[in-house]
Amino acid sequence: MTRLIAGLLAVALLALGLTGWQWKVAKDDLSSAQRIIGTLSAGIESRDKAIARLDADAKASQKREAELRLMQGRASTAALNREMQIQRETDANPILRDWSAADLPDDVIRLHARPAFASARDYLDWVSARDKLPGAGKQP
Repeated sequence: MTRLIAGLLAVALLALGLTGWQWKVAKDDLSSAQRIIGTLSAGIESRDKAIARLDADAKASQKREAELRLMQGRASTAALNREMQIQRETDANPILRDWSAADLPDDVIRLHARPAFASARDYLDWVSARDKLPGAGKQP
């Protein structure tokens, strides 16, 4: 009978030891999981702050864009009104109408004519190769 009690006691101690070991493993797993949860929560909080900041930036950008579009519309309207006023004044004054319908002088056309440039170097070469301006009082 003592052997039976000793055997049961040994089994009980073994079960108790196994349960204690499982408890320690479970406690370590729980601690590890809590650390991971804390890290992930911090990451989520950081992400949420970044999303909120980006959302605020996007709203501010949309507001600025709307203001710029409004300003652009006003500028376009003002330019159109100015162009219509110039056209009315030109149509009302025969001298101004004849002057604006006339061709530009050849020298002015030459000053406005320039080739298409692919680079700044092309422009510098073109400027350097052009005829130099005559001195003051000299005819070209």
